[in-house]
Amino acid sequence: MTPRVRYALVVLSALGLIASSAALYVHYRLLTVPNYSSFCDVSETISCQQVFQSQYGTVAGVPVAAGGAIWSALVLMLSIWGMRKPNSDEGSRAAGYVFLLSTLGLAAVFYFAYASFFVLRQACPLCLTMYVSVIGIFLLSAAAAGPLRALQSGWQRDIGALKRSPAGVAMVVVWLLASAGLVLAFPREQAVSASQSAAAAPAVPVETLAPEQLAELHAWVDRQPRTPDVQPTGSVKVLLIKFNDYQCPSCKQAWVLYKDIIAKYEAAYPGVFKYENKDFPLETECGAGGPHNAACEAAVAVRLAKEKNLDKQLEATLFERQSMAMTRDDVKAALREVTNISDSEFDSRYSQMLEAVKADVQLGQKVGVSGTPTFFLNGIKLGGFRPVAFDAVIAYELKKAGVTS
Repeated sequence: MTPRVRYALVVLSALGLIASSAALYVHYRLLTVPNYSSFCDVSETISCQQVFQSQYGTVAGVPVAAGGAIWSALVLMLSIWGMRKPNSDEGSRAAGYVFLLSTLGLAAVFYFAYASFFVLRQACPLCLTMYVSVIGIFLLSAAAAGPLRALQSGWQRDIGALKRSPAGVAMVVVWLLASAGLVLAFPREQAVSASQSAAAAPAVPVETLAPEQLAELHAWVDRQPRTPDVQPTGSVKVLLIKFNDYQCPSCKQAWVLYKDIIAKYEAAYPGVFKYENKDFPLETECGAGGPHNAACEAAVAVRLAKEKNLDKQLEATLFERQSMAMTRDDVKAALREVTNISDSEFDSRYSQMLEAVKADVQLGQKVGVSGTPTFFLNGIKLGGFRPVAFDAVIAYELKKAGVTS
């Protein structure tokens, strides 16, 4: 093995570690920040969010990106420390260990790439970077590794040499602790949802904005373009629209954080402040594409419940039971429980109601919605606001409309 090959392995494994660490950051933000939009959400078919929030984004609750980071760090250590003498037998065996690791990595790449491209029909830029890293490491290590039978006779010597090296022991200890920390400490989707449900936002946010923060927020609102198709009409002065998906974890988080603020303004300014829930299910059947299996069914169910003025109750039930594994039967069971609407009525009216859902999707695509949740306030597209800021921009729009002083 030449030093050039070793340097290439170091670069590729470092690239994999950076990509998987960035993926972990994005996954964490998707779990903890409502309406978060990552830098790699480019379009409806090029998106990290859709992949990370699918059933293929985690294994036993642990993000796949955590496994990528742990694997890349191990390969990087072997490339830096194990191959420090690239032309030696030890260096050749280290390349053999990397080859075995890359074989496992390549199998994972084939599985997740198939799921991404052919099941979810999504391309995740960070995932693609990791795929390139693994494939490159596989090809280089295959060429650099000596006979694999040498590993059988040499692995004990290598472990002995590792134990005698303080630097090597330190690297292994750090790697083990960091790996355990990633697996054990990374928040699980269920835990995040439970904690947010238990600490639902009060009608009046406890946090307050300083006068200079409020002035800066108002100046930001005044600078924003307003999309005509999502602006209020008639007697409505302030219109808040949410493009929503009942299988989207971030939509649930936004519901938990904002529902009491919305209810406060609906009660205080009926007919003047209006909140509309628009459907944007990330499911191919509805026209938006995406990984969710029963999002269209959930949207139809809520529309049926709305005819009985029970849409808010069903929305709460669906969010509380939210799961990436949710099925059509799960949706129908929730609809029966909340409204007594039978399965046969749901099935018979499904196609008709689905057309209305598709109309919402088309509106969302027209105004630039690429993920959920997406909020518009009087035509202004809102980002991932803290509850206090979300409350403040609604209050400011009411003031600008002359409703409040």
